[in-house]
Amino acid sequence: MLHFLLFSPTFSLENRILFNAKYIITKMNSLRLAAQRTIGTRCMSTAAANSSLDRMQTAENFQAVLDKFAQIRACAVLRTPTSEACPKAMQAAIDGGFKIVEFTLTTPDCLEHLSNFRSKYDGDVMVGCGTILTTEDAEAAVDAGSEFIITPVMLPDVIEWCKERNIVCVPGCQTPTELVNAYRHGAPLQKLFPGVTGGPMWVKAVSSALPFLSINPTSGVDLDNAGDYLRMGAASVGLVAPLFDQEAIASGEFDQIAKNAEKVMNNVREVGPYVRKA
Repeated sequence: MLHFLLFSPTFSLENRILFNAKYIITKMNSLRLAAQRTIGTRCMSTAAANSSLDRMQTAENFQAVLDKFAQIRACAVLRTPTSEACPKAMQAAIDGGFKIVEFTLTTPDCLEHLSNFRSKYDGDVMVGCGTILTTEDAEAAVDAGSEFIITPVMLPDVIEWCKERNIVCVPGCQTPTELVNAYRHGAPLQKLFPGVTGGPMWVKAVSSALPFLSINPTSGVDLDNAGDYLRMGAASVGLVAPLFDQEAIASGEFDQIAKNAEKVMNNVREVGPYVRKA
């Protein structure tokens, strides 16, 4: 019947044009609705996938970790050649005043010690894991209780894995280019490693030119210059060998490590909290 009307001599050209226009509009509306349903389904599927990511943390937890770094501004970074020395050395650093600590995967039984300290100090001392090289390393660290992830070099896959799960990742970077790339991949803090010539003045120059960065120097920071790094623009610092004197560890003089911790934390507290970048 429709075919007969369209081609009937009594069906005017004007009516034919009007009919075709209505038909095209109806088809376009149908296609538009179908497209909207498809997009909506895809969006819901993506949201569901994101919400079901393994090891997902809350946005509030993510901010709480960054707030702790901004408030405390110093992290004790421990690597020991033996498993036995690890908990004793880290306990001494905490006794000396450290509230942020990092166990490194190069330490024997690292994750076991990390888990024990997380259980012991949960809510008081923030515990993280360093020398993370793969997303599998990151998974194991989070499963053990790590509250943040540290990498020795700039690893985009690890940074993005953490970002997707609201886990703070602090990747190691050597140059301004690497610092910026780490930031662009989703790292809210950027670890300066290894140390650079010029120390605090280098940090001042780079943080002034790239004020959106939050730089965390770890190599080259000692008991006396930690405060200088912070005054020159560093968001926080990491203390490694100067804090954990290897001779003191080898001889069992853990009181010396506690004294080192007390000295450096006094210098850090004099500078005050860090004002986080928006």
